[in-house]
Amino acid sequence: MEWLKKLGAAIDYIEDHLDKEISYDEAARIACCSPYYFQRIFSYVSGVSLAEYIRRRKMTQAAFELQRTDIKVIDVALKYGYSSPTSFHRAFQNVHGITPTAARAMGSILQAYPSIQFKIEITGGSAMAYHITEKQPLRIVGIRIPMVEDMEENRKIVPDFWKLALQGNQFSEICRLSNQKPNGILGISVYKNPKEIYYYIGAATNAPVPSGMYEYEIPAAAWVVFENDGCFKEDVQSVFRRFYMEWLPFSGYKYAELPDIEVYPICDGQPLHGRSEVWIAINKED
Repeated sequence: MEWLKKLGAAIDYIEDHLDKEISYDEAARIACCSPYYFQRIFSYVSGVSLAEYIRRRKMTQAAFELQRTDIKVIDVALKYGYSSPTSFHRAFQNVHGITPTAARAMGSILQAYPSIQFKIEITGGSAMAYHITEKQPLRIVGIRIPMVEDMEENRKIVPDFWKLALQGNQFSEICRLSNQKPNGILGISVYKNPKEIYYYIGAATNAPVPSGMYEYEIPAAAWVVFENDGCFKEDVQSVFRRFYMEWLPFSGYKYAELPDIEVYPICDGQPLHGRSEVWIAINKED
């Protein structure tokens, strides 16, 4: 429950600053996590990136002002942080499908995105099968691609990286490397600092590092492991969301802010559906 309260407080901060400068660092501080992990968690639980959420909320408020007041379009743009009329028009049109000027006309159809509220709901949801395990430092070897702090951009980077990996010879080599637990092909997001963020496709192994690959060691930790069956992309995202919204608030644990691990079965082609696992590092609450 405490985690959801902190997340809600961070959203309150964002709402109070829609017409001011919004600091991701401050929002993350309120949520008691790093800016990178705040954005990552937000995208999982809300289904939209933090940048896109803020853009939608700003354009929702801008539309209300354009319809109920005579304020100039350029002044509305400046109020919501757009110094360029062109960038404001583009953002407004992406959200509403019409220009800011057209939004003033009676009968114009606009899109209103309300503020997100995080709360516990009583539902008839399905059970979450899980187990907790402790592991010594976990060494992974594989290929990697740089990512950025913007989760919206990473949603494009990672799928393209998987497609590229599956077209080359290194994927089958990674499959042969797997000889430690968790067994399988691993998808791992690693955050070191704002300039060193990588997504790895690799394997847990004690084998030497092949040419053109990299190794990374994840510290010893306790892990909650969720198993699931189905379409990988949709089900893995669902597991992360349910972890943050349903499992974590009542578990007595907190998120450890270590790399999350997606575990896929070893196969010849692209892993699309079947049995997979999600490993998330946790600490006991103080």
